Amino acid sequence: MVCLAVSVCTMLLWPGAGAAGTSGLASNAAPMAADPSAPLLDTGFNDLYELDFQNARAQFLKYQEAQPDDPLGKAAEAASYLYQEFNAKGVLTSKFFLDDHKLLGGLDGSPAENRNESFLEADHEAREMARRLLKINPHDERGLLALTMADGMESDYDVLIVKKPLAGLGLTKQAEHEATQLLAVDPSSQDAYVALGASNYIIGCLPEYKRAFLWFGGIHGDRELGMREMRRAAENGHYLQPFAKILLALAYEREHQPDQARPLLAELTTQFPQNPLFAHELALLDSPAGN
Repeated sequence: MVCLAVSVCTMLLWPGAGAAGTSGLASNAAPMAADPSAPLLDTGFNDLYELDFQNARAQFLKYQEAQPDDPLGKAAEAASYLYQEFNAKGVLTSKFFLDDHKLLGGLDGSPAENRNESFLEADHEAREMARRLLKINPHDERGLLALTMADGMESDYDVLIVKKPLAGLGLTKQAEHEATQLLAVDPSSQDAYVALGASNYIIGCLPEYKRAFLWFGGIHGDRELGMREMRRAAENGHYLQPFAKILLALAYEREHQPDQARPLLAELTTQFPQNPLFAHELALLDSPAGN
């Protein structure tokens, strides 16, 4: 996602609140707020973060029926498939995120075993829909947000799921460019900082020789900048705000700053009580071994 979002949301990168009709998602600068179909996205993302993927997709499909030209419906559907796979395989956990071998080496199993056709189909369709909007208007905010999400999520997928790091890095660079364009058009679209922050942070964690190689390819990393960008998405994002919070909490744990991670995990546990992941991570952090 990453990007679940980010954009689940970009993980190499190496690899991904108030209420708005529901109890989970914040209402920060919610796009198309006057549209009666807009709450369907909020409800769907709330269900997604509660790990109710079937109901999440039902909401996203209803939104697609109401707004057939809006690529965010398909991007949200793609996020639900990727987030579900990440949840099933423990990607958004300290056990995975704090282990360099896992974070930088990808999931266990072969690419064929991990291949997710439903995600790829929805993500590619979201990208094509976004490009059609941007062909008409290069500054279309919905198109830029959907394209940032689509490229960020497929970057996560390429590196973590099917273990194609070069392809993933190319999409990372695209997602960063699109996120920058989106923020220039609409500075309130803070979800864009998920892609920017995750890529800056995780690439900044790589060994120096790998960062030097990426530098020549025009891909840079900065751990401190990445954390600041993820913090902006965690504070002011909308659809991807919870995803930014869990990424930021895990980054704080990597940086040996448990006191910064704890309130984020506590917020997520309160906002999404049906999701055992957040409560489990908070319990681990508060256990004697986690301090």
